[in-house]
Amino acid sequence: MKIFAERLKELRLEEGLSTKKLGKLIGVSDVAISRWERCERIPNIESLVAIAKYFKVSADYLCGLED
Repeated sequence: MKIFAERLKELRLEEGLSTKKLGKLIGVSDVAISRWERCERIPNIESLVAIAKYFKVSADYLCGLED
């Protein structure tokens, strides 16, 4: 979970996106993004896929299963 939070935040900041902007792009609230980045919640599979597609990375990368 911690790896996902770190990688999500890193990717978001590299793109210069606010939590609000990323949320709009993938169809979730900025609160959801913030909670994921603070390890308070985990995304559902649809959101995980949307994040992976947006950043052009694999879900395995986001989850820490590959580098």
